[in-house]
Amino acid sequence: MTAESSLPAAQRPPAGDSARTLAVLGGYLAPLKWWVAALAALLLGSTALNLNLPQLLARFVDTARLGAEADLNTLTGLALTYIAFAVAVQLMNAAASYLGARVGWQATNRLRVELTRHLLSLDMAEHKERTPGELIERIDGDVTALSNFFSQFAVRVFGAGLLLLGALVMFWRVNAWIGLGVTLFAALTLWAMNRVRRVGVEPTRRERESSAQLYGYVEERLAGLDDVRALGAGEHHLRGFLKVQREFFHSFLASWKARATVWQLSMGLFAAGYVVILASAAGLYAAGTITLGTAFLLYSYMSMVEEPIDQLSQQLQDLQKAGASLGRIGELLALRSELPSGTQQLPAGAPELTFDRVDFRYAPDAERVLKDVSFTLPAGQTLGLLGRTGSGKTTLTRLVARLYDPSGGELRLGGVPTTDIALPSLRARVAVVSQDVQVFQASVRDNLTFFDPSVTDGQVEAALHEVGLGAWLDGLERGVHTPLPTGSLSAGQQQLLAFARVLLRDPAVVILDEPSSRLDPATEATLTAAMTRLLSGRTAIVIAHRLETVARADRILVLGAGEVLEFGPREVLAADPQSQYAALLRASAGVREQSAEALLEELLV
Repeated sequence: MTAESSLPAAQRPPAGDSARTLAVLGGYLAPLKWWVAALAALLLGSTALNLNLPQLLARFVDTARLGAEADLNTLTGLALTYIAFAVAVQLMNAAASYLGARVGWQATNRLRVELTRHLLSLDMAEHKERTPGELIERIDGDVTALSNFFSQFAVRVFGAGLLLLGALVMFWRVNAWIGLGVTLFAALTLWAMNRVRRVGVEPTRRERESSAQLYGYVEERLAGLDDVRALGAGEHHLRGFLKVQREFFHSFLASWKARATVWQLSMGLFAAGYVVILASAAGLYAAGTITLGTAFLLYSYMSMVEEPIDQLSQQLQDLQKAGASLGRIGELLALRSELPSGTQQLPAGAPELTFDRVDFRYAPDAERVLKDVSFTLPAGQTLGLLGRTGSGKTTLTRLVARLYDPSGGELRLGGVPTTDIALPSLRARVAVVSQDVQVFQASVRDNLTFFDPSVTDGQVEAALHEVGLGAWLDGLERGVHTPLPTGSLSAGQQQLLAFARVLLRDPAVVILDEPSSRLDPATEATLTAAMTRLLSGRTAIVIAHRLETVARADRILVLGAGEVLEFGPREVLAADPQSQYAALLRASAGVREQSAEALLEELLV
């Protein structure tokens, strides 16, 4: 089920740029209907007063032309009324702009939340195809383009429409033939601009796409900045950045030129329109049909026709941006997760883990990473997972955490196939600690609880003491509320922090991906003690980098090229001189701190 299909019908993007944009606009503005109603009232009042301003000026001019016969009180009254109306129009426009911005940002912030929730629900295969920088640009850049459009659309388009309609009515009241001519001119102008605006949609889409690629390039290089510097590759990546930036600049320029066509067309048509209306006013005045004030009135109302159409032309350019952004957002919302949630709950307690002839490949046409893997890990036991680099160890654990589903066979937790377990239940009961622990620029508490306010400070402190970070916690100035800047923790502290996170969640299944791979022996001893407490009473898988890491495992599984080479109780395999695990132990007896992977490389070559 897609996030798009889960939205209310009014919020689902239908086919067609304009229809899709208006449908999304209506869907997200509907909950803000009272704000929108207040905005409409302000626009109506502002338009009504604005239409009366030229009438006041026309009366003032005609009265002033009377010379000595002019009534000074009448002129003063007209002037003061004009000033009052003009000030009221400005105040109403300011209030309408404020309400429009408030409505637009509230609506698009909801869109940001739903888009982010949808992206977080997608499986890992989708995230592997897009860089984080590209996704950030989709969520922030594209939605910002929509928010700018939403916040101004009601104010400018609705207000411009009212002003245009009112100005045309006034033309008809002055002279029916002039009113007919201006109405046809306005209709022709709007039709032509609507036809031309479509030219800019595709270039704008390419501009947003190149912007996302630029963000993705920058994000990847910043993430690997240490390696770039260490290997002296700065110049190479700078040239790559200039290439991507150049492509963005050219796509932006092409997009701007395409969108500017609307504005250029509007300027050309109105240049001709002003010539016609001035010639008509001069002719009628010369013939004595209208007064000088009425001639000035016609010119003023022509500017009132130009102003809303000019506003509409600007909004049509924003509509092009919004249409392109909405199309890209729609592409994300249309993505389907390959991991549909089941309905069953994971049974209470530590579950039994079963792999039943499991195959897996990352793409339909790719080679199998796991081949006919079958084993059963009893409930509450720990599995030590060994294998050469590329043997499929990490992939196997990803299937347990259901970041992917098997390509063949079945994986069961507590006798229930993982595909039948509700994803929230599985995510709550299975915890993974990877080699690279993510530390957020937030407090110690927020790093452990992932910003969950229901967890108490006492629980956080107890978890830190249990994993051996009590002394470190006591040295912090603000305790669990102390901020953790990036790079402030050692590798060992990061691993212990990750263990504390798991303890707070109290999961039924724990997966440790080479937890001691970056640690010195002294820190590893502390980590081993914490790991023993962490795995107690839980079903666990430990990917071993060093044999000492799995010295307390209940069972050992050796993988080779995606196949099970050996599986059994650790004590039995250690006592069997023919087993690969026993051979690893003998080989490592005289080699201090040699990794299990290195020994396997030697034994299996």
